[in-house]
Amino acid sequence: MVFYKTKEEIELLRESSLLVGKTLAEVAKLIKPGVTTLQLDKIAEEFIRDNGAEPGFLGYGGFPNTLCTSVNEAVVHGVPNDKPLIDGDIVSVDCGTLMNGFYGDSAYTFEIGEVTPEIHKLLEVTKECLNKAVESAVSGNRIGDIGYAVQKHAEDNGYGVVRELVGHGLGRGLHEKPEVPNYGRRGRGLKMKEGLVIAIEPMINLGVKEVSQLEDGWTIVTKDRKPSAHFEHDVAIAKGKAEVLSTFKYIEEVLNKN
Repeated sequence: MVFYKTKEEIELLRESSLLVGKTLAEVAKLIKPGVTTLQLDKIAEEFIRDNGAEPGFLGYGGFPNTLCTSVNEAVVHGVPNDKPLIDGDIVSVDCGTLMNGFYGDSAYTFEIGEVTPEIHKLLEVTKECLNKAVESAVSGNRIGDIGYAVQKHAEDNGYGVVRELVGHGLGRGLHEKPEVPNYGRRGRGLKMKEGLVIAIEPMINLGVKEVSQLEDGWTIVTKDRKPSAHFEHDVAIAKGKAEVLSTFKYIEEVLNKN
């Protein structure tokens, strides 16, 4: 069942989503070679709680941490650990909050120190995929239009598009209907209308599209162990232009100062 949100509920979702952006900006202040993903996780949990919310991922389905930190070939659901990040790594930091009964959920892939031009381009194109998907997320379009936008841009650049993991509806539940794949055909799937809130999250691989799960039961990695990038926004469907509830503004203000 798809739950449509009132304007008031969308404002509560926006509050939660903006807190995720602010939390990821706290991560951005610290993320550099030598820092561990567990250190980032601790900062994120403290910041979320200090702002009157709860970590949305901690304990969700048994997940042990506040952040999903997915390094290099890890696509999503990486578990924070005490291994220091090194120059040239990339790390997708996915964060959720629960505030006033509604979830926020957003992800950003960070460059650690200097990355290769090949990897930098992967991140740029993945973010472009997200932007193109958001442009398609308007009332009257269908879910397939979002997937098509992501898939076309990624594959035109020679990248693999992950099939097994998808975006999702967002509200009082972290994962609501409908599923929002990053591949698809225009004009197919649920017709979107105002009041629908979805998390759009392209997961784009430098190499093949196939993935597998590590023995930890969480971390998803690329089959060929080439890097993967991941960006995610929360979006309210509206007429003419989608309303993006989350933001990368705070993150990029920090990164541009460094």
